Amino acid sequence: MNKRIKDKTKDIEKYIEQSSLIKPKTFKEYKGDFKTKAACERYFEKIAEAVIDLAFLVMKDRSLPIPEEEHQIFDVLEGEEIINSDLAKRLKDMKGMRNVIAHQYAEVNDEIMFIAITEELENDVTLFLTAVRKSDKKRDS
Repeated sequence: MNKRIKDKTKDIEKYIEQSSLIKPKTFKEYKGDFKTKAACERYFEKIAEAVIDLAFLVMKDRSLPIPEEEHQIFDVLEGEEIINSDLAKRLKDMKGMRNVIAHQYAEVNDEIMFIAITEELENDVTLFLTAVRKSDKKRDS
């Protein structure tokens, strides 16, 4: 595995671990504490940005075509059978939520964000990291 990919993977794992230390157990706790909400949203944004960066690094490392539109990066990885269509869709949804947070396109829906932080993000990102590692091993053999 190339060093930049390995380093980005470690960054993502560190962000996931740190995020797990601050995420609340209940929606009431999340909604009632603006500091917790802000910290969770920031970690969601950091993790999503790092996943997008990793996707681009994988594409560059494998000499895959870089799409003109950033939202197509996961389609390329799906087309190369690095990730499956279900994961590609969930990662695109993650990217969309990251854009809402980062660019303030709309008010962040607290319920959706809480579910993403407590139930989806870690699982989806872990699946992505596993897929990247697996495809890297497959390519090396």
